[in-house]
Amino acid sequence: MVPEPEFTSYYGRPILKQPVWKQPDVPAYLFVGGLAGASAVLAEGAALTGRPRLRRVARLAAAAGSTLGAGALMHDLGRPERFLNMLRMLKVTSPLSVGSWILASFSTLAGGAAAAELTGRMPVAGRVAGVGAGLLGPALATYTAALISDTAVPAWHDAHRELPFVFAGSAAAAAGGLALLTVPADEAGPAARMAAAGATLELAASERMMRRLGFVGEPYRTGRPGRLLKAARALTISGLAAGCLSRRSRTVAGLSGASYLAGSLLTRFGVFQAGLASAADPKYTIVPQRERLS
Repeated sequence: MVPEPEFTSYYGRPILKQPVWKQPDVPAYLFVGGLAGASAVLAEGAALTGRPRLRRVARLAAAAGSTLGAGALMHDLGRPERFLNMLRMLKVTSPLSVGSWILASFSTLAGGAAAAELTGRMPVAGRVAGVGAGLLGPALATYTAALISDTAVPAWHDAHRELPFVFAGSAAAAAGGLALLTVPADEAGPAARMAAAGATLELAASERMMRRLGFVGEPYRTGRPGRLLKAARALTISGLAAGCLSRRSRTVAGLSGASYLAGSLLTRFGVFQAGLASAADPKYTIVPQRERLS
């Protein structure tokens, strides 16, 4: 009897080239970009329902998040002018090109809305800018999932169905969590509901992703990425549990918000590092290919 051969690559070397994106620049951008996009949506909901303090916090969060995200992206690129070069044309088949235009447009609109909020000047223009940012917010929160899924990295590429929902839910939980930390309880109701809905979506989409990926999803469950994602899941569930009591206690609301924020941050770092681990080990590329052939 000849034993089944074990898979090995050429001298154990990786088959895929490792992503060249830097840490913590890119995973931090994934987090603050999602936070900014969801905050812009929350801000316009607050404006429609007459919650000025929630509107102010959410608009400032949208502007600050997009600014920090653009800074992290430029730092990863090495030179700021490289980001401007990406705006020389719009290629609709490239998630990177489309995402660059989304980020640039969103940052401009969110900055205008925040400036009007802080100065009290040109309120109509500020409201129009806020609405524009709110319309672009979901795209900003989720395009990064399409960006990393449009690669050869198995853990990212094979998760292309669920990752946008994971990122959307994570972004909503982060935006709601930040508002729970900073807004009085009498205006924080929509933020609590947004955070709870986002956390539920994130948990459900992550569970479905793990079940569907099987062997390719192993990097999400093992090593450092696995530990980060387990901690993120625990924090998100803790935020949900504390959110049920947040109306009774301002302290509990703050704890719930902090749990949501920390869980969202760890989710982005965990997903990013799982992709790096997937690209580094050739078995995640070759073994599924052989299974598909058979």
